[in-house]
Amino acid sequence: MNKGALALLVHGGTDNWSPERWKTRFEAVCGGRPVWRIPDRDCNPADVHYAAVWKPAPGELAAFPNLRVIFNLGAGVDALMADKTLPRVPLVRISVDDLTMRMTEYVVLHVLMHHRQELYLRACQREKRWEPRVQWAANAISVGIMGLGTLGSAAAGALRHLGFRVSGWSRSPKNIAGIECFHGEGQIDAFLRQANILVSLLPFTPDTRHILNRGLFAKLNRNSPLGAPVLINAGRGGLQNEADILACLDDGTLGAVSLDVFETEPLPSDSRFWTHPKVILTPHNAADTDADEISKYVAQQIERFEAGQALENVVDSARGY
Repeated sequence: MNKGALALLVHGGTDNWSPERWKTRFEAVCGGRPVWRIPDRDCNPADVHYAAVWKPAPGELAAFPNLRVIFNLGAGVDALMADKTLPRVPLVRISVDDLTMRMTEYVVLHVLMHHRQELYLRACQREKRWEPRVQWAANAISVGIMGLGTLGSAAAGALRHLGFRVSGWSRSPKNIAGIECFHGEGQIDAFLRQANILVSLLPFTPDTRHILNRGLFAKLNRNSPLGAPVLINAGRGGLQNEADILACLDDGTLGAVSLDVFETEPLPSDSRFWTHPKVILTPHNAADTDADEISKYVAQQIERFEAGQALENVVDSARGY
């Protein structure tokens, strides 16, 4: 019996994520399954049972009448969910240990950068000033993580191990050893009131659009050695009201930010984020995952599916993640 083909619909990304490299990877792990890089005029759309995608154009996936599963090669699925023509088949998020560990590295790195006053120290270096400030211990800082899925839970555990006081907030109840967990609209204010550093790892949905705004920042805890709260957003660009972030940095509502994601990417050259002295900016690479591991994960999921087993990490269309 012929194996159903896998179609690759990959737009954008670094050289490591180029369509050509994805095709080579998938051909190596898919055990003889046809792998088509779309567009390809030799591909019969009816033969395609699986699609591995990154930023496909709206309507592209509707061209495959026998599609069974869609695999999103990145963590965020909001763009796919917005496609009204998306086939009604399971949509699978990628969840591999490599992705989780890389996001944990990013969160820990940026919490430590703010905790250890790196913005100030690098300014001293540029100005050739030898003026160290008193450094406080990790347990003087409370880190609050919004989003307690796989990524948030792992980051919370790593930060707690370093001695930070860690709490988390999610839409639904969670129970994580050593982490004070809050949930739902009724508990978000209590969560915010104790957070000196706020880490956002939320998915992007209609409910979370621009949730990172002035009203939320004003509720953060200001009683820490940092002097003013810090925001770290490694979730999605649509979570943040960027005008509010800049205004809050200017008036002291926020002391500093680390941003890996933006509403427009690549970030326009005229954005104030590039040059603002209280901003640490990264080019959406917080969890820039090993593509070989992703390819293996997709191939394993297809094998499980064809053996009659349940797919892992299927997106709940009602929740949007």
